[in-house]
Amino acid sequence: MCGIAGFFGSRGNHSLELTVRGMSNSLRHRGPDDGGAWVDETCGIALSHARLAILDLSPEGHQPMCSASGRYVLVFNGEIYNHRTIKTELKKSVGALPWRGHSDTEILLAAIEIWGLEATLKIANGMFAIALWDRREQSLAFARDRFGEKPLYYGYANGTLLFGSELKALRVHPDWEGEINSNALRDYLQFSYVPAPASIYNKVYKLLPGHLLTFTRNEIDSEHLPTSSAFWSAVESALTAKQDPLCGTDEVLTEQLERTLFESVGLRMEADVPLGAFLSGGVDSSLIVALMQRQSADPIRTFSIGFDDKRFDEAVYARDVANHLHTEHTELMVSSQQALDIIPSLPYQYDEPFADSSQIPNILVSQMTRHYVTVALTGDAGDELFGGYNRHYWGPRVWQKVRKFPVSIRIGIAKMLRSCSPQAWDQLLSRLSPVVPARLRVRSFGDKIHKLADALAANNINALYGKLTSTCHLPEALLAQPLSQQNTINQFNDTPDLSSAEWMMLTDVLTYMVDDILVKVDRASMSCGLETRIPFLDPKVFEMAWRLPINTKIRNGKGKWILRQVLFKHIPEHLIERPKMGFAIPLDEWLRGPLREWAENLLNPQQLKEAGLLNPLVVRNVWQQHLSGKTNQASTLWNILMLNAWLKTTSNIK
Repeated sequence: MCGIAGFFGSRGNHSLELTVRGMSNSLRHRGPDDGGAWVDETCGIALSHARLAILDLSPEGHQPMCSASGRYVLVFNGEIYNHRTIKTELKKSVGALPWRGHSDTEILLAAIEIWGLEATLKIANGMFAIALWDRREQSLAFARDRFGEKPLYYGYANGTLLFGSELKALRVHPDWEGEINSNALRDYLQFSYVPAPASIYNKVYKLLPGHLLTFTRNEIDSEHLPTSSAFWSAVESALTAKQDPLCGTDEVLTEQLERTLFESVGLRMEADVPLGAFLSGGVDSSLIVALMQRQSADPIRTFSIGFDDKRFDEAVYARDVANHLHTEHTELMVSSQQALDIIPSLPYQYDEPFADSSQIPNILVSQMTRHYVTVALTGDAGDELFGGYNRHYWGPRVWQKVRKFPVSIRIGIAKMLRSCSPQAWDQLLSRLSPVVPARLRVRSFGDKIHKLADALAANNINALYGKLTSTCHLPEALLAQPLSQQNTINQFNDTPDLSSAEWMMLTDVLTYMVDDILVKVDRASMSCGLETRIPFLDPKVFEMAWRLPINTKIRNGKGKWILRQVLFKHIPEHLIERPKMGFAIPLDEWLRGPLREWAENLLNPQQLKEAGLLNPLVVRNVWQQHLSGKTNQASTLWNILMLNAWLKTTSNIK
């Protein structure tokens, strides 16, 4: 796991090596163990690498790395989990090779030289962002892993092609421009993240997952932006898998899934450094830890955090699971003040406006974990693959019922639901809790009722999905200048071969998972030099998830049914079954309390007017509504606050 950065076609009179090393230095949090640069002044190409050593800790794993023939120069961020298999296949293909070390980088580079880049990418099982310079063709190729676990930004600035793992590396370059992308800003305000392939800046993009992009000298000279091509597609993989469904009893399918997950976990346990896992006590992380412990003679190291606010504290559940599995468990109890102290650093660490507030506990657990291990496995992506979000099972059921009523009636029901504040709904649920089923006793019940009210006005399942995944439903009203272009998320069309629930799950994989979940985990962990690995994002696991019948994932109004069946073979059901909490914080109360002064400073009308991005009057109205307690505007406000904090941070960076 590392950070990569560089440029191609520089026309300035600056030192290429000093410039690219400056870009690399901005990423040293991602790779604190080593740094390197490779420059060709004649071609105007410069590559750099900040290394977090995981496999082959010796200097033989140093990057940028040249191929044996000298044709290719590679900088690579990530891990190739099946590197041993690739090495064996190379030997079968061309015989013994003179290996310098045993890093996956060297194996990857040898495979590219022998089989070509695209062919190698198709067989590589891993997470990666790659920049490959071809000295013979004078071309620079970028590639990103199938699911987008590792980030890669690229774009032109004054005629120079820049790239890097994070935007802060691009901003170091003297040609940097940095004009805000208004359409991306609008999408950010709606979803709390900037959807790919856009970035918050004009002319700067995120390479899409599973894509390959090549720049030649002619394209650089003309500032032409070539079209990327997919070496793997989540949509095609899912639809192909559905055409070959798995058959068998629940027991047979559960055993097959367990075997596939077991192999994926085993691949991700290889490291030359200490390794552990995040453990929340929920289904996904508990299953990953259980399968890790089955493959280890020693207790697995597990890590969790808890909060002094008991409504948001899951530490006791993680502790129970750890005790049952006999892991070596480390737990950090976090005070509200410790969580608040993290907030000023968020804009720099996330580098682009990002407003999923669970970024705070993610950073805290990463920092604590890094004191003990260098690699941590996580349970991320279980929800997207196995129907774990409320919208996957409640959304289609609600839509089937409400679509029968005219829009006017639905709007009337929505107004009625909204007539009570979220707090009033919460109080009502609290009074009725003795007679309400456990699965309905969810946290933030009032907020969910208001979200349901927003969804009632949808005119199709796509619009319903957009409303359910939005954190702000009227982002245009917040903008200082109105936009006509529709946001990117709602442009996904229904796929006839998928049910509504499956369509939502696949759309989550393409959008929310890539641009929210994986960004959150990557920036939080890499901010302190911790590598995270995600066993659910193995191509074989993904394929199997889509070969499984939908009723093995969503059954009896509950998601992840088959994951639970695998888990209950290792952990008693009573340790797991409880209402889903998620990794959340009491943001609404903090904004009215300890964060109020900080928020007031960022929401200063004069500063908003000078920035010219948001409408000060509308923002002030949202703030006053939240302070009154009549509505919970925490999500919308957090989007605004993280944007303004980011603007302040980046104004001090070239």
